[in-house]
Amino acid sequence: MTKQVAVILAGCGVFDGSEIYETTLTLLRLDQLGIGYRCFAPDIEQYQVVNHLTQALEDGESRNVLKEAARLARGEISELGELQADDYDAVIVPGGFGVAKNLSDFARAGDNMQVLEALKDALAGFREDAKPIGLMCISPVLVPRLLGEGIAVTVGNDPGVSGAISAMGGLHRSCGVEDIVVDREHQVVTTPAYMLATRISEAATGIFKLVDRIDEMLT
Repeated sequence: MTKQVAVILAGCGVFDGSEIYETTLTLLRLDQLGIGYRCFAPDIEQYQVVNHLTQALEDGESRNVLKEAARLARGEISELGELQADDYDAVIVPGGFGVAKNLSDFARAGDNMQVLEALKDALAGFREDAKPIGLMCISPVLVPRLLGEGIAVTVGNDPGVSGAISAMGGLHRSCGVEDIVVDREHQVVTTPAYMLATRISEAATGIFKLVDRIDEMLT
């Protein structure tokens, strides 16, 4: 049977949703390896809407996370509450500020962050069954609240975010843009992606390594 991976999205766009290149590169590598996938996103309103041309907030505008994420998934997407760990071999969470604004309140609360309950519920089964979990860019900041303390992750070398991870009981490891950090005990794989990348090719190298490592874990 073909391996199946769930991909959790937080909208569409680097400043208020899921990072488009990171998501696309993840789906590309899964497809290249012959791994099936399904995208999921919560059916909630975005915390804020950002004009990606000017990077200014769009006051008074609202968008739905699931509908926006459907743009990235070409409509092939399900509501996060429908994700059942028993149906998938692994899960991957791309980055983008939607992770810090929609999947959590990290952008507002820092190390007092709370994670969306629907995300906790969705990932609980993967954690309990020791199935591989991949996170990239800013999304590893979720790990201490989402999966527990003492799990090694990376966001590259950002002192503010790495400090918040440590303050929440996580273990941060500095890492180059083209590499990954693997916590074998907890089956968690992370890479900096656009926390460090200056070109799509740099992001691709680390993201492909992350997906390749998850593939290896499933063999």
